[in-house]
Amino acid sequence: MENQDFTTAILVAQTPEEAYKAVNNVRGWWSEEVEGATDKLDAEFNYHYEDVHRCKMHIIEMIPNQKVVWLVKENYFKFTEDTTEWTGTKIVFDISTVDGKTQVRMTHQGLVADYECFEICRDSWTNYIQNSLRSLIETGKGKPNGKGKPQTENEKNLTS
Repeated sequence: MENQDFTTAILVAQTPEEAYKAVNNVRGWWSEEVEGATDKLDAEFNYHYEDVHRCKMHIIEMIPNQKVVWLVKENYFKFTEDTTEWTGTKIVFDISTVDGKTQVRMTHQGLVADYECFEICRDSWTNYIQNSLRSLIETGKGKPNGKGKPQTENEKNLTS
């Protein structure tokens, strides 16, 4: 059976160590509105954007310069009938070397096309990884949500 989990990947010239450090700097590429440690095994952190999206992540695996796994312990979406769609899913960052470059592959295990949030979540994750995380790795400056302001057009539309 075909893997239906959402996956997106980037290739960068920087080292796996630099990519790993950037992945764990969640405030630097996802949102400045993250509370809690994002770079320690067994830590938990909370993400929120207004009353549109909130989630609690538990870091369940960290292999330096190779892998980071978050378990979504709690989730709330204002814009879906099932407000808890992500709960119990995993977000996996695999870091490897491909043709002399560093690949970061993010897979949201359990984010499948049947989910009501799939299109918005797919587009948002793609933007965060392809643009913001890539920028953080390559330049040291990502494009996260600022405090009180969304980064993506989809998120902007949800608050209108």
